[in-house]
Amino acid sequence: MTKLLKVREYMKKNGFDAVLVYNELNQRYITDFSFTEGVVVITPGSAYLVTDFRYFEMANNKASLDFVKVMPEDRKAFITRVLSESGCKTVGFEGGFVSYSAYTNLCNNYPFVKFESVGNMFEEIRQIKSPDEIEKIQKAQNITDKAFSHILSVLTPDMTELEVAVELEYAMRRNGADGFAFDTIAVSGDASALPHGTPRNVKLKRGFLTMDFGAKLDGYCSDMTRTVVIGKADEEIKKLYGTVLKAQRAALDFLCEGADCGEADKIARDIINVDYNGRFGHSLGHSVGLFIHETPGLSQRNFGRKLRAGEILTVEPGIYIYGKYGCRIEDMVAIEKGGIYNFTASNKELIEIL
Repeated sequence: MTKLLKVREYMKKNGFDAVLVYNELNQRYITDFSFTEGVVVITPGSAYLVTDFRYFEMANNKASLDFVKVMPEDRKAFITRVLSESGCKTVGFEGGFVSYSAYTNLCNNYPFVKFESVGNMFEEIRQIKSPDEIEKIQKAQNITDKAFSHILSVLTPDMTELEVAVELEYAMRRNGADGFAFDTIAVSGDASALPHGTPRNVKLKRGFLTMDFGAKLDGYCSDMTRTVVIGKADEEIKKLYGTVLKAQRAALDFLCEGADCGEADKIARDIINVDYNGRFGHSLGHSVGLFIHETPGLSQRNFGRKLRAGEILTVEPGIYIYGKYGCRIEDMVAIEKGGIYNFTASNKELIEIL
C-alpha cells in the first residue's frame, strides 16, 4: 500500500474529507520530496503538492508521481477551489504541529469547512518502514559505522571532547552523509554520566568516553552509541561495562514481531538493577526514521504494546553514576517475524585508549 493510500484509508476511517499537511517531515514522507515552503492537500480524489518557484522545478523532478505539483499565484484561492469542488466538510490538520495562530488563520481563510486535528495519524503511519526506507536507514548506519572506525584510528587521550565530536562529524560527511541525525555527543569522565551531555573544549578525562552520533542520508536517520575507556580499565569499569552489554544483548535476544515494548525494557532494566539499581534513568529505546525520535518506544510506559515487523528501534541501555562516569551501548534494529535485523556492525567489546 502506498503512503498516499494509507493516508486516504485513515481519512475514510475517521471521517475526514481532506487533510492539509504542514509538517515538513510529514510532507517529505508522503511526497518523497523535502521542501520548506508549501502545503500538501489530499482529498479522496486528488493530491497536490503546493509550493513556490524555489521548489517547483525540483518537485516536478523528484516528488512522488502520486501528487500534482502546483505553484498557484493565489494559494488561498487554489485551496478554496480544491476543497469546494471536492465537497469537503471536515478537514484534518496536524493539531500537534500547527500553532494556534495558524489554526485561527485556517478557520478564517476557509470558513465553509470544519477543521479537526488528525491526532497521531502520521506518527502511526510512519511506524512501519517500507523496504526502501529500511535500505536508506541501512545506508545511513553504514556511514555511522565508518565514522566509528575512523575515530578509533585517530583517537588519543590528548584529544578534547570537541575534537572527538568534530572528527566523527567530519567522517560522516566525508562518507556521504547529507547531515547529522542529531547533535553529536562525545563526553568523558564525570560528563559521561550525563546521557545527553554536550562536548566540551577540555582534554579527555580518564574513564569512560561515550559517543552517541548518527548520520542522515536522503532524509533518514541512523543512531548509535559506543563507549570506550580512556586509559586502563579497572575492575569496576569492566564490571559496569559488562553489565550494560549483558542487558543490551538480553533485550536484543528478546525482540521480535509480537514482543512487548514494556517487557523488553524490563528485561534490560532488571539486569542492571541487580548491582546498579536506579542508575538506568531513561527508556531502553525509541523508533527511528525521518525523525530521530519516533514511535513506538521500548519503555515501561508501553507495556502491552506489541512490536510489528518493519518497525525500527534503538536498543540503548545505560548506567550513569553522577559525579563519576557513565556508559551506554546502542544498536539500531528492524523488527522481523523471528527476531531482528541489526543495522549496526561496530564492535561492542570493551576498548581501551591508552
